Amino acid sequence: MSKPTPNLATVRQVTAALEEMAPLSLAESWDKVGLQVGDPTRPVRKVLLSLDSNVEGVIDEAIAQGVDLIIAHHAMIFKAVQTLRTDTPYGRKLQKLLANGIGVYVAHTNLDIAEGGINDILASRLHLENVDILTRVHNTRLKKLVVFVPETHHEQVRQAVSAAGAGWIGNYSNVSFNTPGVGMFVPEQGTNPYVGEQGKLERVNEIRLETVVPEHIQDRVIAAMIAAHPYEEVAYDLYPLEIMGKVFGVGRVGDLVEEMTLAQFAEFVKQQFEVEHARVVGPLDRKIRRVAVLGGSGEEYFPDALKQGADVFVTGDIRYHYAQDAEAEGLCMVDPGHNTEKVCLPSLRAYLEAKMHEYGFETEILVSQTNTEPFRFV
Repeated sequence: MSKPTPNLATVRQVTAALEEMAPLSLAESWDKVGLQVGDPTRPVRKVLLSLDSNVEGVIDEAIAQGVDLIIAHHAMIFKAVQTLRTDTPYGRKLQKLLANGIGVYVAHTNLDIAEGGINDILASRLHLENVDILTRVHNTRLKKLVVFVPETHHEQVRQAVSAAGAGWIGNYSNVSFNTPGVGMFVPEQGTNPYVGEQGKLERVNEIRLETVVPEHIQDRVIAAMIAAHPYEEVAYDLYPLEIMGKVFGVGRVGDLVEEMTLAQFAEFVKQQFEVEHARVVGPLDRKIRRVAVLGGSGEEYFPDALKQGADVFVTGDIRYHYAQDAEAEGLCMVDPGHNTEKVCLPSLRAYLEAKMHEYGFETEILVSQTNTEPFRFV
């Protein structure tokens, strides 16, 4: 007896699940995010999560594991490809991906900025309290959704759009305004009306349901609304609002549970970010309580860390003169490297596994075991 065929998500369905948390609209304008290699309709048996997609060891691992999709934080393709020669390291890596049917999807600055993304995970690893955004860079664009629903299905539609993400104002969810009225229409030839008869004017007691929708999820909300609505043709309006929605930004700032010295804090960072070495700027006996953290390379944000009252700024790839300037301003710094973002992968795995389970997919989520850190310390 043959085994039942597993219900596999497609590349598009896997990446759409990630975009629920980290929509592409959050990415910086210069960034290269989204599906870079592969077919969005391809079924996915296994996903490999990796910090880097352009490291040959990660690609070889994906081939060995039978992976169909690599989801990485750092892009495979960042600059325009002028030639694709397979006798070069870059061309050879792309050839391996294409020959083995492996897609590459990139979530970079959108994942840095997103709630529950890279910087929230790093702040959580440091056990920070009273966490806030370090630097605000985005406001969600909002739209007003108005739909006319027969009274019998009003609650069903209201719950559907709320479950899809509509109706948030600040920390209030399920926000809507509901006005009773009378809908009028004539079903013409070729229609199959839920209420009424062809050629006759129909009057129906309806509710005008109004709510707010973040622009980046409007398609999802509208699809949920239409699925829950009984009418063959759903009458609705969608228009932009001048007010802005939720604030998003890079980095996080918060407070340690207990004060410690800079030396103690540096050891704590090494432990929590799973690195053996860290560069430190500032007096080792300085007392540390308020912490700013930004995954990857964030040296240029040190003035924002100062404005937020941070005692120390944790980020990677700090250069000499930035370190001097920060020290002169009285800000300590800890640089555990760029590769520390890898500690976020297990949390992303848990998120995607939960989403696959929620949608009934049997796609497996793996975390890469390949060390992509290029630096060695001697």
